[in-house]
Formats: sequence, structure tokens, C-alpha cells
Amino acid sequence: MDFDLQWLLWGLPVAFALGWIASRLDVRQWKRAQQDAPRAYFKGLNLLLNEQQDKAIDAFIEAVQHDPGTSDLHFALGNLFRRRGEYERAVRVHEHLLQRADLPPAERERAQYALAQDFLKAGLFDRAEAAFKALDGTPFDTEARLARLGIYERSRDWRAAAETAARLEKTGTGSFASRIAHYWCELALEADARQQSAEADDALRRAIEAAPTAPRPRVLAGQRLARAGRHREALAAWGALLPANAAAFNLVARDYAVSALACGDAAAALATLRELYARAPSMELLQAIDRLDADPAAARARLVAHLHAQPTLSAAQALLADGAPPDDATVPALRAAIARAAAPLQRYRCAACGFEAQHYFWQCPGCLNWDSYPPQRLEDL
Repeated sequence: MDFDLQWLLWGLPVAFALGWIASRLDVRQWKRAQQDAPRAYFKGLNLLLNEQQDKAIDAFIEAVQHDPGTSDLHFALGNLFRRRGEYERAVRVHEHLLQRADLPPAERERAQYALAQDFLKAGLFDRAEAAFKALDGTPFDTEARLARLGIYERSRDWRAAAETAARLEKTGTGSFASRIAHYWCELALEADARQQSAEADDALRRAIEAAPTAPRPRVLAGQRLARAGRHREALAAWGALLPANAAAFNLVARDYAVSALACGDAAAALATLRELYARAPSMELLQAIDRLDADPAAARARLVAHLHAQPTLSAAQALLADGAPPDDATVPALRAAIARAAAPLQRYRCAACGFEAQHYFWQCPGCLNWDSYPPQRLEDL
């Protein structure tokens, strides 16, 4: 059978034309898809800025369908789901990203961090902890350790919290000395609850080493000694608070007076308390002084003087509780204390924004809403 060259001459141009047309159709379709994806993406951003999150989610889903290989769209969609409280959908988006074999290492670490945040927001602390641990040694190492520290505090895993905080401090993230001291104090309390005194002593020692000026370890140490009947040692432990944190001494002032009476050291303790009260008056110090100086007349005189200097409800209540009727010297002080305590309650509060004012407003000066002030003062609500 002879082959006709004329068909070949006609066929080549036709084949070339068909190939050119097909390529043009593919290019147009690709360009249309590329245009649709950014259009949907920017539409989602605009809706998000206008706080229309439901419509923004639909737009981002449309953008992802047009361009499933773009990781940024997945991150935007996953983060939006998390903000909406739809944690399961956020987890699915970020897990889908992690399953992609073509994802660059930096994007994989970013997806791992986002997934850990999903678990944390959902309250799945064990899964969040594991997800954050997977970020050790990555650019998200510090953020992941800080998040794990929060998890350990919520779950009251104080030993893990102490170790994590110490590691963060070593890496130069900041000072965690005070928090570490609190963690060891919590461990000491747990050990005491298990009646493991030696372990509690070791925990308090570590707490003091972590933060020598922190008040809580010395407060707890003195309280433990007082409960054990070692009152003189308790006085020494609480006395160490004075150079480090004198204000915290108010927390143990009455215990200090009780221990001083128990070990026969009332005179020295009374001098210490009077010196502290002269520098920074407080009801706690005044009540501790009254324990050591039991003269009723002197105690009432001190209370009246305190009420004149510090017109507080606590002082007024203590003065009224002693049974003696108010006299001309105490009535003005009682009035001043009551007026001072009542002032914050004699205000109107906007029901829309919480703006408080002494005068009633028909239009709130804070949020500019009309009729948002209830006609009752706070003390009447």
C-alpha cells in the first residue's frame, strides 16, 4: 500500500494547530484558577477585617479549594477556626498540613506549633504538652516551653514546672526565680500533706536558694517550725523577712506574737513590732502588738489613734467590737472611715461599658450610649 505524502503535508499543520489551541486553553484555565484563588483570599481578608468571620471562613475554604498546595491559606483558615472556638476543624487543617510530604521544614514546625495551640485552646493538655515537646530545638523552642510552663501550672505539676522554668532562665528568656520559689513551696506543702517532713524541708531549702528575697518560703518555714513547737526558730525564720521584704511581715505578725509568748520572748518581739508599726502602720501589726500588750486601755488608745491616722472599716469595726460606746474623740474618726468606704459605692455605673461616675448621666461619657445608666447607685443594685 503506497503512503500518500499529501496527507502528511496536510496533517502536520492541523496537528500543530490543535496542540497550540489545547495549550492556550490550559494556560487560560491555569490563569483563571490563579486569579480565582487570590480573589477569594482577599475577599476572606476583607470579611475578616469587617468581623464577618462566618463568611470569611467560607471564602478561605474556597481559596484553599482553588489552590490546595498553598500553606499560608491553610494557616489562615486553621487560625480562624481556632479563634472561632472550632478546635476540631483547626486540628484537622493543621494535621493535614503536617501530613504533606512536600512541606518545607520551617512550615512543618509552624504547623506543629499551630497544632499544639489548637490542643491547648481545646483543653487537651496532655496532647498539647506532647505537641509542644516536639518543638524542642526549633525556632519555636522558647514559645513552646513557655506554653508548657503554663500547662504544668494548670495541672499542678510543680516539679516539671520548676525544671522548665529553670531551663528557660538558663536560655536567657528572663528571670523565673520568684516563680521557681513558688513551685518549690507548693511541693513542700504537698510533702507536708503526705507527712514527709524531710522532703518538705528540702523543697523549702530549694525555694530559698532559688529566690533568697522571696517572702513565701520564709513564711512557710516559720509556720512549719511553729506547728512543731520550735517557736524560737520560727521567730528567727520570720525575722529574716524584715531585711528582705518587710511588707510581707504583716502576713505573720500575729503568728509572730503567739510564738514570742510561747518562748518567753515577748519584750523583744514587742519592740520589733512597735518599730515596724511606726514605719508602716497596719491592723495586722496593731493586733499583734495587742497580743503582747494586753492592757485594754492602752489597746483602745492605740486603736483610736490608728483610726484617726488610717480611717478604714477594719479599724472602725474593731473599735465598735470592743463593747465601749463611741465618745466625742472616736465619732469623727468613725464617720471618716465610713465615708471613705462608702464613696466607691455611691456611684452610677454604665450598664454598657462599666464607666462609673458620681453624677447621673443620660448619655454615657465613655461609650456615648443613651439611657445606659441604671437610676440606682452601686450600693442599691
